[in-house]
This record gives sequence, C-alpha cells and structure tokens, in this order.
Amino acid sequence: MRRVSIIVPCRNEKAHVEAFLASVLSQKLPVDTELEVLVADGLSSDGTKEVLQQYAARHQWIRVIENPERVASTALNRAIGRASGDIIIRMDVHAHYAQDYVEQCLAVMLETGADNVGGPAQTRAHGYRQEAISAAFNSSFSCGGARFHNVGYEGPVDTVTFGCWRKEIFNRVGLFDEELIRNQDDEFNLRLLRLGGQVFQSPRIRCWYEPRTSLRALFNQYFQFGYWKLRVIEKHGRPASLRHLIPPIFVASTIFLILGSLFSKLAFLFLIATMGAYATASLGASIQVCRGKRKRLIPFMPFVFATYHISYGCGFLLALLNRVIRSGRSRLHVIQAASGR
Repeated sequence: MRRVSIIVPCRNEKAHVEAFLASVLSQKLPVDTELEVLVADGLSSDGTKEVLQQYAARHQWIRVIENPERVASTALNRAIGRASGDIIIRMDVHAHYAQDYVEQCLAVMLETGADNVGGPAQTRAHGYRQEAISAAFNSSFSCGGARFHNVGYEGPVDTVTFGCWRKEIFNRVGLFDEELIRNQDDEFNLRLLRLGGQVFQSPRIRCWYEPRTSLRALFNQYFQFGYWKLRVIEKHGRPASLRHLIPPIFVASTIFLILGSLFSKLAFLFLIATMGAYATASLGASIQVCRGKRKRLIPFMPFVFATYHISYGCGFLLALLNRVIRSGRSRLHVIQAASGR
C-alpha cells in the first residue's frame, strides 16, 4: 500500500478552505494508494481553524497542526516532519485541483524519474480586473518567459507550481528555508537542481490558481517576491535566471534617468525614449494576450504589466538598499570596536 501525504500551508482562508477541501475529497486515487492531508494552520483568526477541525473530525486522514510562526516555509517544514507518506504533495488553499491531480503527479513522477513534478501555473478569474491580472500571469512579457507560466509546456523547468516529491529528497536537499517569507519553493528547487536533481512540468497535472483581484494586492504580492529574491541570490551567489534581474534594473534605470533629467537634457531624452519603448512593448503585449474575447481588457492591461514589473523591481531594490545599510552599520561597528569606542 502506497501512502501519499498532502501538505498545506494555511492562514485565514475561511472564504476558500471548504472549496479546497472539497477539491481534495474529490480526488480519484490510484489503486493501493492511501491519502493523508496535513494542514499547517498559522493561528488563523477568521474561523478557518474551526472549519478545518470540523472536517478533521469527520475524516481521520485529515490532520490540523499548528504553525505559530505563521509563514509558509515553517508550515511546510512542520507538515513534512509529521508526514507519514513516502510521497509528499504540496497543495495551496487558493487553488482548485482536477480530480486526477494526485494520480497524475504520481504517474508523471514514475514515468520521468524526476525529483519534483508539477503542473503549469494555470489561473481562473472572476471579474474584469482579475481576468486582466490572470491574462498577464501567463504572458512572457510580465513573467520573463518562465516556463512554468506556459500552460502547454512539458519538460524540465527551474521551478514548478507547488510540487510533488519523494520524502527522502528532503534528507538530501534539506527542508524549505525558514528565513524566506516568499520564494521558498524557488530556492528549494534551485538547491535541488544544483545537486543534480530534476524538476519536471507536465500539463497533465492540472490545477487552477486564483490571482489577486486588484492592482494594490498584486503590487503587494510581487513587491514581496522581489524583496525576498535578493536573499535567494545572496545565498546561492548568483540568480537562477537573468529574468530575475530585469525588473530591478528597469526600475533603477528609470529612477536615475528621472533624477538626471533634472540636470541634463540628454538624460531627459533617454528617459522619453525608454518610456516610449516600454509603452510600445506593453501595448504590443496587451494586444497579443487580449486577442479574441479578451479585447475589452486591452485598456487596462498596460497598468497590470507595469504593476508586475515595478512592484517586483521596487521590492528587490529596497532589499538591496537595506542590505547596503546593514553592511555599512556592521563596518562602522567593527571600526568603533577596533578604535576602542
């Protein structure tokens, strides 16, 4: 009998948790496969934990564990530590899963021999703004051509949505980095790849993520992604991909050109040229992703693309600024200590 452990980080998800659990309960499992679900709740205050406990009381294979640190990385590690399955599958509450999701994860892992398998980042949207954010989510212009955003791609990738692993892989690679509030899955996959492992994406593994519903929420999300990406780069000495550096370079260049244009006509001309080129590229990408029934989204799409790029770039630059300030303070303390002050 094969045992599969589903691990789930969760905090204040009352609006989504019942639909998520229904999606898990509807899974069609392969023969001779047992399932357990471990939900690591981060001290929810909106009634989420009570809903989880109700389901756990009715289904003994659902377990609720506490995650007092309230971040995804510690939630995942606590669940992995309690998991009894040979196979670990991560799921998130903000997604809906095909009935054969678990079955396909196991099949693709067996067929490919990959260390981590998952499906592409597909989305579901309701309403004009969320639909536009969803359209941009799968555009190479907003996401730098990351393969896991390509819903039709099958093959090796540098990271994958959620993930499915043999439990023993965590003994070799280690657990998720608990310092990282965001990007802990990207960093884990980077470690796995550098140890000679393989991450594989298959469109047969289907789930649908619900993106943010406003530009403000999108900005906050990608600002955090950018902020914590610098820590991943510091830890490993180089970025996993050059696409991670393009937004901060763009934002920094724009800031310098704006400041320079106050004193130089040439800088002003470069600023106009840069903004014109970006606006042209953004409009072209908007037209491309909004073909057919999505044409009504075109007026809003450039603002969505700009939010993706600027928020990520600003988060990265703020992290870099904080790093420089901390480094300067550390050097000052060393100098003061050496001088006896």
